[in-house]
Amino acid sequence: QEQTVVGETPNLAARLQVLAEPGMVVISSSTHRLTGGLFEYRDLGTVALKGFAEKIPAWQVLRASASESRFEALRASTTPLIGRAEEVDLLLSRWEQAKAGAGAVVLLSCEPRLGKARIAAAILHRLRGEPHVRLREFCSPHHQDTALYPSITLLERAAGFRRDDTEAQRLTKLEAILGPAARGGGEAAPLLANLLSIPSGDRYPALDLTPQKRKEKTLQALVAQVEGLAARYPVLLVVEDAHWADHTSLELFEMIVGRLSNLPLLAIVTFRPEFVPPWAGRPGVTLLNLNRLPRQLGAEMILRVTGGKVLPREIAEQIADRTDGVPLFIEELTKAVVESGLLAEAGDQYVATGQVTALAIPTSLQESLLARLDRLAPTSEVVQIAAALGRQFSHELISAATAMPAQQLDDALAQLMNAELIFRHGTPPEAEYTFKHALVQDTAYGTLLRGRRQQIHARIAATLQDRFPDIVATQPAVLARHCTEAGLVDRAVVYWFKAGQQALARSASTEAAALLRKG
Repeated sequence: QEQTVVGETPNLAARLQVLAEPGMVVISSSTHRLTGGLFEYRDLGTVALKGFAEKIPAWQVLRASASESRFEALRASTTPLIGRAEEVDLLLSRWEQAKAGAGAVVLLSCEPRLGKARIAAAILHRLRGEPHVRLREFCSPHHQDTALYPSITLLERAAGFRRDDTEAQRLTKLEAILGPAARGGGEAAPLLANLLSIPSGDRYPALDLTPQKRKEKTLQALVAQVEGLAARYPVLLVVEDAHWADHTSLELFEMIVGRLSNLPLLAIVTFRPEFVPPWAGRPGVTLLNLNRLPRQLGAEMILRVTGGKVLPREIAEQIADRTDGVPLFIEELTKAVVESGLLAEAGDQYVATGQVTALAIPTSLQESLLARLDRLAPTSEVVQIAAALGRQFSHELISAATAMPAQQLDDALAQLMNAELIFRHGTPPEAEYTFKHALVQDTAYGTLLRGRRQQIHARIAATLQDRFPDIVATQPAVLARHCTEAGLVDRAVVYWFKAGQQALARSASTEAAALLRKG
């Protein structure tokens, strides 16, 4: 039996359709708000539509935006930044200073969940209309012993590597982003190709260097790349989660900080309080500590999450009491309550559908996230495997690891994206996914019993060995971690040893010692 769809949504869609010419996509303000920077738009202004008392803003969707913008758009699709105006103003002030040629570093420190990454994203958003170069590096808890991991992933993203690229194609793509100077017979291209585990073939003479000299020259080449970019445009360098940085990356950043006084460069480094940055107190370096949101701003954030609809006072007060000014906690707990069935919409507010008790609202962020994951029960296997893969994972890898029908996997991933528990960058099969926060990943991973956890890691290890030889060759530490968690001791030892050898070849002795110690 066909059923009629009624309500404001189909009515608005039908009216907007009248505005659209063949082949045109026209959207309303709510869709524009949700999709953000995912696409480029043309503002059609406000239009009078039959059945609507007020004029409706409308946009034409022109095209998908660039890759980095898609990633930023997905990261920014959550609640807008609230209560951080002073911090943003300080960062913008340092940016003006950097543009004038006096480089600066801002160290952004706070406990987890207070919004370090969101402030960094806000600055990137504010500066997107200015001519500048942005370099964004992400440190990973799973790669603390992989020398220069943030630089490696940055180069791979910048070069646009695809998994099916040949070694020659990868080398050509790397040369393209290094510029004419690096291709003119210098050592930068073969050094950085070696860093990315790309054979130089006959294109460059072999470099007869000791591991220590190779490391020194590689660091110099990376610094030279930053200096070359800064010679053309001001550079904004964002290093996220420096508390997970490997030792060699910290050495590299030390070299960059040492050259700041003559570079138009602003570096924003985010980290947790337990990390002691070695650059604090240096000229041009500012330390900024984030505090929790006061109650008034927390109430404003709750209102943003609910789309402007007012919650019953007793529920809003319980959320404020239990979140204690932590932005991510406020956001997740409010969403959990709205999705729980405890409330019903009534105009510009929510009303309780029954008696409100303290037990009706989760008492911790983990319980809040667990409650949201429980309501997505059909996705449990996918989210658990994703959590075992790490904070970030590719569509290709999770497809292989889950071994479920493509449509079933896509539906599960779509549910997780709609719930804003994961974000997607790119389109399948080239898509990359990121858990919204490390706590989301940790919570999903924590739902696994030990036996099931070992099974999943064993399946991932087997999948990597069978279908992803490039990862096996270039990232043996990844295989070592999964084999360790799977209890596959003999294989884990082999891969920890290979990872240690790889680090030694790069003269990353600190990382090599840690990897070999694990083995």
